[in-house]
Order: sequence, then structure tokens, then C-alpha cells
Amino acid sequence: MEGEQRQRPVGGIGGLARRAREADAAAERQAQGAATLARFLKPRERPAPGEACEMCTEPIREDHAHVVNTETRSLVCTCRGCYLLFTAEGAGGSRYRAVPDRRQVDPDFALSGAQWEALQIPVGIAFFFVNSVQDRTVAFYPSPAGATESELPLELWDELVAANPMLAGMLPDVEALLVRRETDGQSCYLVPIDVAYELTGIIRQTWRGFDGGTEAREAIDAFFAGLDETSRPVQRSVS
Repeated sequence: MEGEQRQRPVGGIGGLARRAREADAAAERQAQGAATLARFLKPRERPAPGEACEMCTEPIREDHAHVVNTETRSLVCTCRGCYLLFTAEGAGGSRYRAVPDRRQVDPDFALSGAQWEALQIPVGIAFFFVNSVQDRTVAFYPSPAGATESELPLELWDELVAANPMLAGMLPDVEALLVRRETDGQSCYLVPIDVAYELTGIIRQTWRGFDGGTEAREAIDAFFAGLDETSRPVQRSVS
């Protein structure tokens, strides 16, 4: 109608622009919130061992710490922070246990030839640890195929614990008795469980033919030489 003024929106053009900017900002916040939620919901990629902590993905050094998954018997590479979470007894519901760095050697370890024969281990190297899930002590010996389990008579293990004070404080799941028997004697160590598996990996990688070959023997000798340098001798009480 002629002469009639058109009705303008409240606030004029400036108000429309302001509301448009507010709408754009709200849409942007919503998009950012959705992206953040998606990152939390997306399954975390498992980093390659030795590159990052397998619990929090933080970068780790080559000489990093380990945690044992007691249910799967697997070693988990961890950063220092995640490792410390599982150092207390019962932390994490005992599913995870931090592997300590204690290394001991007992030159007077009592293990007779008859006891070794009773173990029926076909090689001169074996390690033993307490499996808390199975509530028993298990014996393994390294082989070209990996760690092979051997039946361990309970009575024999009780004899060894009674005769060797080093075993009384051996922690379940994370520490092992490592034995090397040779023609001129034997060497017995209390080691972190990852050290025992490290030796297993060395043998698996270097073993050739029936007797292992020169490379395997040299690698095994070098491993035990290093273990001798880093292990503290057990002090037996004099009665």
C-alpha cells in the first residue's frame, strides 16, 4: 500500500549480522565437541613395542621398563609413569605387575645333579618362576622354537626353596630363577622375568643346526658375562 512503511526486523541489519555470527560460532563449537568426542571414542592404536608406552602411548627409551600381564603372560612396554602405577602389591587388581630390576647370583646355590635329572630338562639352561594365576611354579627352557614348558615336581621346588634363601623372596610372575649348567659347574641367578625371556629370544634368533653353532654359543656366553657384571652376589648367613 502506497505510503505504508515496510516493517524492519528488530535490531536492524546489525542485529541480523550479530545473530549470524553467533550461529556460526555455535556450529563451530558443536563441530569441535564432536571431533573431541570422536577422538575419545576411537580405539587407540597399539604402538610398536620399544617405540611408545603400550598403555599411554608416550615415547619411551630403548631401555624402558616392563609390566607383566599375569593373565596372558605377556610383557607390556611402559613409560616410567605407567610402570610406577603397578609397583605396589595388588595394584591394578593384580592383573598387571611391574617387573623389578633386581639381579642376584648365588655361587653356592644348592642344586644337585640328581635334582637336575629329575627336572628332565634336555638342555643346560632353564628358568623357573611362580605363576600366581595357576598357583604353581613352572619351569621353562629356551629352545629354537621359543620357551618350552617342562613339568616341575612340587616336592623338588620345595626342596630348592628350603636349601636356597635366594628363592624365599622371589616375587611371583615378575622374577625368575635362571640356571645354567655346564660340564665344569653351574651358575644360578635371580633375575627379572624379562631377562629370562631376553635370553630365550637370543637363542631363538641365533641357534643353527643341532648344537646351536658358534654364533649361538658366543651370544649365550656374552649374555651370561653381562649378567655376571650386573648381578649382586647373595650373602649367606654364617651359622
